[in-house]
Amino acid sequence: MSTIIEKAREIVEVNGMSSKITLLQGKMEEVELPFPKVDIILSEWMGYFLLYESMLDTVLYARDQYLAPNGLIFPDKATIFLAGIEDGEYKDEKIGFWDNVYGFDYSPLKHTALTEPLVDTVELKACVTEPAKVFEINLYTIKPADLAFKEPFTLDCRRNDFIHALIAWFDIEFTACHKPIKFSTGPHTKYTHWKQTVFYLREVLTVEENEQVQGVLSSKPNAIKKRDLDIEIWYRLETDNPIRTAEGRCEYKM
Repeated sequence: MSTIIEKAREIVEVNGMSSKITLLQGKMEEVELPFPKVDIILSEWMGYFLLYESMLDTVLYARDQYLAPNGLIFPDKATIFLAGIEDGEYKDEKIGFWDNVYGFDYSPLKHTALTEPLVDTVELKACVTEPAKVFEINLYTIKPADLAFKEPFTLDCRRNDFIHALIAWFDIEFTACHKPIKFSTGPHTKYTHWKQTVFYLREVLTVEENEQVQGVLSSKPNAIKKRDLDIEIWYRLETDNPIRTAEGRCEYKM
């Protein structure tokens, strides 16, 4: 286990707070608290794509076991968003790279590369569509089983362009504060270490302003590694032009 708790104890002591702050080391599911209920649960549990390697299951366990009636959770709300982006140059670099690796054809690896989402910073100008809210978490009511979800989405195209990938990010809210506080991990705001998650599509969508990309986002914990994710995206370009009609389904592993 980490030894950081020893430094934490020293910090508590030198600040004269030993009689007010109790530090416990161990897994939440295994430690025994010296009191039956708590008034507040505070945790930074979020992972990439909000749920990858997240500790949300542990927070929900603590909520169900220890949170007092009318107790508070910080943060208490999280929302996943999607948008479509133009990213042809980088997609060619990441995926097309396997067509010619120092003169050798490694194209069988292209499928593997497509199934691995990329965590990176995306510029706002790359966004071809408006963002769409896809999945919302209320930490007071959500159950662990709800973290496996399948939700529809609609992306409204801002301009004539190409869509090479969909990106996901999340917003976090502290609604119980005396002044509600929130922050976003999207491309429209300041950098965070969560960045954005990029899901490259197999084909390029040629879109025009005011058209829509409709689809379904599915995510569930991996059957073997519970903190990993199995993600599927179904998509269809809604257009009156039969030449540009496109739809597909992609699977990803995080």
